[in-house]
Amino acid sequence: MGLPNTEPGYRRYLAENQRLGQQGLRVIAIARKDFDPAAFDPGADLLQLVTGLELLALVGIVDPPRPTAKASIATAKAAGIRIRMITGDYAGTAAAVAGQLGIDGTVLTGAEFGAMSDDEALAKVDDIGVIARVTPEQKVRLVDVLRKKGQIVAMTGDGVNDAPAVKKADIGIAMGITGTEVTKEAAVMILTDDNFSTIVKAVELGRGLYDNLARYVRFQIGGLFGYISTFLGAAIFNIAQGIPLVPLQTLWVSFTMLSIQSVGLGYSQPAAGLMDRPPLPPDRPILTRGLIVWLALAGLLMAIGTLSVISWAQQVHGLAIARTMGMVTFALFLLFFSIESKDQRDSAFSLNTFSDKTFVITTSGSFVLLVLSTVLGIFQTVIRTVRLDVRQWLICTAAALSIVAAAEIRKAVQRRTAPKAIRPASAPRPEPVPLNARWMPDMAG
Repeated sequence: MGLPNTEPGYRRYLAENQRLGQQGLRVIAIARKDFDPAAFDPGADLLQLVTGLELLALVGIVDPPRPTAKASIATAKAAGIRIRMITGDYAGTAAAVAGQLGIDGTVLTGAEFGAMSDDEALAKVDDIGVIARVTPEQKVRLVDVLRKKGQIVAMTGDGVNDAPAVKKADIGIAMGITGTEVTKEAAVMILTDDNFSTIVKAVELGRGLYDNLARYVRFQIGGLFGYISTFLGAAIFNIAQGIPLVPLQTLWVSFTMLSIQSVGLGYSQPAAGLMDRPPLPPDRPILTRGLIVWLALAGLLMAIGTLSVISWAQQVHGLAIARTMGMVTFALFLLFFSIESKDQRDSAFSLNTFSDKTFVITTSGSFVLLVLSTVLGIFQTVIRTVRLDVRQWLICTAAALSIVAAAEIRKAVQRRTAPKAIRPASAPRPEPVPLNARWMPDMAG
């Protein structure tokens, strides 16, 4: 038998419900009521009869988060992604689960959030971490408020009541196992394993793909600027009769350096620490104005170094050796520039550069092919090269290393001036950053 339906008994049940909820338990109340069998109509509206119940017990049910959820949330926070939890659960339960998972911010009920004016919601939304007892309309409103703040909003859900908010978000994510068909239709992404950690992994993979694409574009455009500047400079200053490299030498350098190194950059390991950097604005181009200026300067440096070597060698050794040294110099410029293009901030002399197996293989292959082009008779005949001695190779290498010096100076300046991406461990929550992604998993059901 339960406690009597008196004021003290009622208060005791409320206190016990609060205690269980604060432990992160879902609370189920069990009650009873006796009916006269002769007067009871099972076909009637039974909901109208659920009054005057005798409360028997409260049962706390453990619904633990996945073991990987807390670590994934910490990774997301380090990456500048703000996590919010919106749930139909009791506020005390939601607050306890949020504390276990490391979700920061104020805990509100849906009624409290719904009572806010639009201006008040805009002013306070950055501090909100959990909204409990939320309705479908309030979920949609939260998405609207965040988007008005300039945020990129992702919404996860599984039930029919989640579908409107999933549809409204920039990135709607549905559960593939427990999700309803309505929610899956509204989403742009479906999690086949219903695991929040998969979302964070997808962000990491996406950043890696973008990083590889960006380094590929940087290398290609820098090499293009180098080609244009070299041939234009040779024509203007009449170096090597205006033809610094013969057509087959140009094709050979494009194949051995531009193409192979582009493959190495595109398929190599992403830069270290990508998940410790804040998200990029969606409208930011791969080639910013500052980056284009740098690539143009890098191409100009390639041209100056290559043409200087050709001009000197033409006077000392003749045109054949001059063009061979020019080809080697320009190829080494591209080789060193590809190494520097792996990361815009970290030095090329870090261990990460040389621990990348794919990039080491392509770089070694490119260099071997360059050497073979000057020592094998078939290459000397086809692409019109000659054998170079050690001194001539050193001159070519010294000139090409100027791109390494210039790139390392630029990276050092960027490291000094760029804001720290990694936040101190003592920070209570990430600072609001414009256009951050905001993941809002319904993690408590």
